[in-house]
Amino acid sequence: MSTQVKARRLAPKNFRKGGEPYVCLTAYSAPMARLLDPHVDLLLVGDSVGMVVYGFDTTIPVSLDIMIAHGAAVMRGSQRACVVVDMPFGSYQESPEQAYRNAAAILQRTGCSAVKLEGGVEMGDTVEFLTRRGIAVCGHVGLMPQSVNISGLQAKGREAEEANKVVADARAIAAAGAFAVVVEGTYEDVARKITSELPVPTIGIGASAACDGQVLVLDDMLGLFTEFKPRFVRRYAELATDISRAVEEYAADVRARRFPAAEHCYTRQPSDQ
Repeated sequence: MSTQVKARRLAPKNFRKGGEPYVCLTAYSAPMARLLDPHVDLLLVGDSVGMVVYGFDTTIPVSLDIMIAHGAAVMRGSQRACVVVDMPFGSYQESPEQAYRNAAAILQRTGCSAVKLEGGVEMGDTVEFLTRRGIAVCGHVGLMPQSVNISGLQAKGREAEEANKVVADARAIAAAGAFAVVVEGTYEDVARKITSELPVPTIGIGASAACDGQVLVLDDMLGLFTEFKPRFVRRYAELATDISRAVEEYAADVRARRFPAAEHCYTRQPSDQ
């Protein structure tokens, strides 16, 4: 009988402030989730999949079925990280009841631990509706990609009025029961104020080291998604260059008939005759 013990997955209820910063990355596939899982606390199946994998210009076209398919794949590839799946645009804004139906579908069809939704004060009732019915929610305030057509992709909180709104949004989502709040594209002093006031962890992306954890889009961090590099991204690898070089070498070997070589072929041995 196998003595291997399955790793215990980090649950949303176990996320706390005051400890070592939480390490978070996006993931969209089982193989990549398997590689990331030993090193991270949270895997976010982000609607950024629309831009990174499908080539959309924004996250707006991403559907619920797309998020469920990739969420299920990440769950199959991970064992210990908390897996959170983004609720895509249009799947939760209409009403708390709509949000519950779609969040429940995500949890049932993927097995993930929680969902994430964008919005502040206006989404407080929805977050409370979900959490009171057993669905763990991660909030998302500051720069919100699903609102790109209204507010753009500029950092938030430069002016006092806007800064106060971002703080109020974070307070409302935490008070509604979110277990953590992503703070994106927010001026450092605003992110620091939010982190100091909220009773739940903040996860920053372009919001300074003041946050309780950090998340990046994996493809940005690995240098795979090279069309645009946000200011807040640090490239830990340049895999696009490595991949291009490898494919160039492969193509040259195929055209010169250097590949496949003898060691890559199935050949008959005398005993096979």
